[in-house]
Amino acid sequence: MSLLPSLPTASGIKLFFSQLGKDVYDTSLTLFKIMIPAIIIVKIAQELGAIDLLAKFLEPLMTGVGLPENVGLVWAMTIATNLYGGMIVLADLDTDSMSIAQMSVLGCLVLTVHGLPVEVAVAKKAGVNVWIVLVTRVGGGVLFAWTVHQIYSTGNYLQEPAEMIFKLEPSTDTSFLGWVIVQVKNLAMIVVIIALLMFGLRMLRVLGIERLMGIMLRPFLWVFGIGKEATSFAIIGITLGLSFGGGLIINEAKKGEIPAKDVFSTIILLSLLHSLIEDTMLIMLLGADFTSIFWGRLIFVTLFVGIFLRLVDLMSEESRQRYFYRSLKDEGHEVSKQT
Repeated sequence: MSLLPSLPTASGIKLFFSQLGKDVYDTSLTLFKIMIPAIIIVKIAQELGAIDLLAKFLEPLMTGVGLPENVGLVWAMTIATNLYGGMIVLADLDTDSMSIAQMSVLGCLVLTVHGLPVEVAVAKKAGVNVWIVLVTRVGGGVLFAWTVHQIYSTGNYLQEPAEMIFKLEPSTDTSFLGWVIVQVKNLAMIVVIIALLMFGLRMLRVLGIERLMGIMLRPFLWVFGIGKEATSFAIIGITLGLSFGGGLIINEAKKGEIPAKDVFSTIILLSLLHSLIEDTMLIMLLGADFTSIFWGRLIFVTLFVGIFLRLVDLMSEESRQRYFYRSLKDEGHEVSKQT
């Protein structure tokens, strides 16, 4: 009996690329439903001068973390939509002068604080106080970016110009038709990026690397006091995304399988650390430093969330359920009775 892995068959290869194509299509379609209206809104806001006002509002925060003032627009778009939406805005900005350090700081900021409307809704459905999620996520994200900026500026590290592997085309044509053509090209480029990222994720799964990461993360979750009932869902959220892990944990919490405190701890962790593989790969395409956006993020979230959860543990369970979270177990029973 041969110990070598069997080679994939022609039908297996065909199925692999067929499923990949379907996933790319579904993901792109979902993103475009969010991004296209957002692009139009941003264009209208730009014509009305609202973009300049927003830039002024975010200017102190951007300069505080060592970024150009106009990069605040990228963060604002990322918060409202997702990382891809931020890339669209980034294409219209002059980023040639940005260093690797600055692109890494921007990466740290958008990795921890993006897609708030959707992801905060997930946290709310999980029974977690929305304001707690917003404060910990935005506060944690800004603190993370500021910390990385301080390290880079103090040591004068990575001041060379950032080299984007995939750079979307800026809209230099001032006519409406020219703007439309550029946006279509950018959306097509995003489809290419999605396809490459999904192919990479599937290869990691085929090679067993994704599963290995899950095994390695189990001891990491112990730091946050997350019980074994929620561990597998936390790993799914960290590797694949908050929507995946959060959706699964909500269902289990309603069944009473996971304690409310573990649900809270998991959601707080996933708010700052989710989609570790895909999002990291995407930000690396912008020319950011891997050490900061991957290892730096892991270390910072471990310290920040670990300390926060330890402080929450000092409170009584009654106070925690009043200010931080609610149990979904009773809600699940109510639904069961009604059905």
